[in-house]
Amino acid sequence: QVQLVESGGGLVQAGGSLRLSCAASGRSFSSYNMHWFRQAPGKEREFVAYITRTGGSTYYADSVKGRFTISRDNAKNTVFLQMNSLKPEDTAVYYCAADRVTRLTASGNEYWGQGTQVTVSS
Repeated sequence: QVQLVESGGGLVQAGGSLRLSCAASGRSFSSYNMHWFRQAPGKEREFVAYITRTGGSTYYADSVKGRFTISRDNAKNTVFLQMNSLKPEDTAVYYCAADRVTRLTASGNEYWGQGTQVTVSS
């Protein structure tokens, strides 16, 4: 079992920044690729970014490329999402997810956190 707990969400003005964290406990964190997804009201959960086990590879949704950066610290069992130049359309609940394969859809991810709310005001 892997337990994931997100933090760092909040209210920010457009153009601002936030840094989300996802702390993992349980089985070996470095065995899992880590993902961030988000879900806005009335919309499906969508892929944001992933980072591979060692951090050697990352991938981003087009909507966040160049603004968001995913990183991880395997010594601290934590994955981060640095979000810059935030836009109102980034408003959503952000979730981290862990899986042994990389995924571009929410379906199939083995473990999920409870989510953290990000609200970007215009």
